[in-house]
Amino acid sequence: MSHFEDLLKIYYKRLFPYEPYIKWLGGVDRNYLSKREFSFTLQDDIYLRYLSFSTEQEFRTELIKRNPVKIDIGAVFTSPPSQARNDSKFQPQEKEIVFDIDMTDYDDVRSCCSGAEICPKCWKFMILAVKILDRALRRDFGFQYLLWVYSGRRGIHCWVSDPAARKLGQSARSAVAEYLQLVTGGDSKAKKVHLPVKVHPSIERALQIMKGEDKSDKMRRNYFQEICLVDQDIMGTTEEENKVLALISKADIRESVKQSFAKCKTSIQKWDNLVAITRGCNDLKTANVSSEIMLQYAYPRLDINVSKGLNHLLKSPFCVHPKTGRVCVPINPEKIDQFDPFTVPTLEQLTEEINQFALEEGDRVIKKEYKKTSLREPISLFENYLSTLSQTWKGKLIAESDSQGDF
Repeated sequence: MSHFEDLLKIYYKRLFPYEPYIKWLGGVDRNYLSKREFSFTLQDDIYLRYLSFSTEQEFRTELIKRNPVKIDIGAVFTSPPSQARNDSKFQPQEKEIVFDIDMTDYDDVRSCCSGAEICPKCWKFMILAVKILDRALRRDFGFQYLLWVYSGRRGIHCWVSDPAARKLGQSARSAVAEYLQLVTGGDSKAKKVHLPVKVHPSIERALQIMKGEDKSDKMRRNYFQEICLVDQDIMGTTEEENKVLALISKADIRESVKQSFAKCKTSIQKWDNLVAITRGCNDLKTANVSSEIMLQYAYPRLDINVSKGLNHLLKSPFCVHPKTGRVCVPINPEKIDQFDPFTVPTLEQLTEEINQFALEEGDRVIKKEYKKTSLREPISLFENYLSTLSQTWKGKLIAESDSQGDF
């Protein structure tokens, strides 16, 4: 057994938040948990799918026994997934709507890192993505119960647990995902955002957030300037400058903007000229080109296939990334500006904290061992989220009881 596996065993035995975790996935119905699909990835890439558990204790026992390096969560099915072979009508019934934002999808607009690597500069793309998507999901769709989770390395996931969201079919999920997708087209396509003359209010709001003009954002910062013009310096070289110019369709306007760059020393100066020239022209579509560029460079990039399907599994909160050793912890979207992925606790750190507590506190008993560690705050955040979500379950039980005349 490797050192990582040893630490993982300790984590599953002593720190994993079984009670709130199972309560979240079990929901209101006592049979709900048993119909929920899990998958485990074991050492040497052994993949076990269609796992299901009837109780918290059963899940705990299997997790400690199997010691998976990854846990994925799927849908709630018509019958327990472990018995799928015996059910000819086996199919998914409901699941949280999930969203996956991965830093590798920003490789064409970030110059600081690429692939699996991240740094404080490009992590700001994730901060902006959470702000924009959280606002859109709440305001445009009315969802309330959004669980944002760090993926453990280079991305963020969102689990929408509203009862109405969980019951949506594939076509409705696709509609939500496509509504939130603006950046389309592969590497061969230069211009990936096309706006109508009249811009949708949701997109206007996203642009306001990018520019630090959204009054509901307590941390108001000009994210586009900070991320794209300063940190990524998107017009810092002739090659990068030409990529931006290529997004201006009208040749005469493009040439005017290019000539205006001659006396500019920074991307900020070039951007100010581009905005002034394009917004000052008579062509209404060209007047929106600066907004299209902002969205292409900084709008959230989603893997919408993750969101569309009921059958798609997603990495579980509180599992551990095997490459970084970091726990996939929940994030408070209202404090996303302060979230630092480089300080998220690792298995090594958590084990040291348990040992340090024993040295300093001796025999003082704390029933929940995670409270001795840096997991205390993220698990508390998860429990608070669950506390508000569980109120919807109580309401559902009362409504069902009333409808059945059970007073």
